[in-house]
Amino acid sequence: MAERLLVLAVDIDNDLYRKTRINGPVIGRNNNLSAASKLALADPQDTDGNVMFEAVRMYDELKKSREGVEIATITGAEKEGFVADREIARQIDLLTDRLKVDACVLVTDGASDTHVVPLLKSRLKVDAVDFVRMKQAPQLENTYFTIIEKLREPHYARIVFGIPAILLLLFALSYYFGLGWQLPVALIGIYLIVKGFGLEEYFLESFRGFGFSIDRLSFLFYVSSIIFFVLGVIIGYADLITSLQTTTDALVLVSYFVEGFLLLLAVSLVAYLIGRMIDLEHRQMHFKAINEGVYIGYSVVALGLVFITASWIIGQIYFWQFLLFSVIAIVLGYGIAFMSTLLKARAIESSKLKNKNVLNDIGAYIGKITNVDSKRGIMKVKTDYGSTISFDIDRITSVSDRVIVR
Repeated sequence: MAERLLVLAVDIDNDLYRKTRINGPVIGRNNNLSAASKLALADPQDTDGNVMFEAVRMYDELKKSREGVEIATITGAEKEGFVADREIARQIDLLTDRLKVDACVLVTDGASDTHVVPLLKSRLKVDAVDFVRMKQAPQLENTYFTIIEKLREPHYARIVFGIPAILLLLFALSYYFGLGWQLPVALIGIYLIVKGFGLEEYFLESFRGFGFSIDRLSFLFYVSSIIFFVLGVIIGYADLITSLQTTTDALVLVSYFVEGFLLLLAVSLVAYLIGRMIDLEHRQMHFKAINEGVYIGYSVVALGLVFITASWIIGQIYFWQFLLFSVIAIVLGYGIAFMSTLLKARAIESSKLKNKNVLNDIGAYIGKITNVDSKRGIMKVKTDYGSTISFDIDRITSVSDRVIVR
């Protein structure tokens, strides 16, 4: 039986729907030709229309020499990233189920769509990738119009215009309230640290996990966490003001604030992490729930070390007491690490991971688990190409009939 081939055009940022209100996937030559024409009329400068025309041209060319050729256009989402990839994966699954194709030729307008290839390869054989290049006269003119077009897209507009606007507002507000330039610069520094170390996804996931709903027990812990944090700041500030009457030493003043603040900060942090554990258990993410429990222990130990350091600086405890408490904290840290390893090992054994399929968080197939080392917290995954990849158990986000890893 001859191999059924799919000519596939990709519009990852879903310009087709935004400009013509046509939903993907678009299946068939006539439908693609009609959709491409409407997109070209709505925005002649959009390259996605040319990609669809190129797909139609390639379809006609292949149709002359073979049978079993199909054509389709799939679309992602305006907000590129995980949302777009998930929609692309959904439409690919729909096409493979409906058209029963064996392989595809990918038609795309540039590098922004090439990360679709792993999603395709996990479901179809990719015979070729065709890049559509627009012919422009002077290179400078091409660059100019490309920049103008990109600035109309919300994702790039937020970066080019939104971030500078926020910075200007911060400096204006700081000047108006007499706070000086230090506060805006500190906020900029925090932002750059978050971006530089890739922490924004963790914070976004944490905020998404808040789940403010009266139907969930975690809601009470999140609200309590916020209340205790605010109260901790107030108590720390009050201790700082009181200590100004007895000393002017900056280190001692900071220690008074830290001592007052940390008492309720620990409670706030524990309440937040318990809420996270409840949410993760509700979503059956047992491995992440164990991690949150470990974070509770480490957080309490770390905050305790900072607290006794501040107490020693103030003069409330002797140095030998400071050393004793430090040793106790270190022993507790080792105890938490041991319990974490033990709990994860038991969770691994109860999950029976061996021989389960492994996918990443956008749905791309990675391979099958061949071996699990519960003591080291590592699982071996064999890919379709015969290679073996090692994954840390902490990367697991979900376990059912298959394993999802980040």
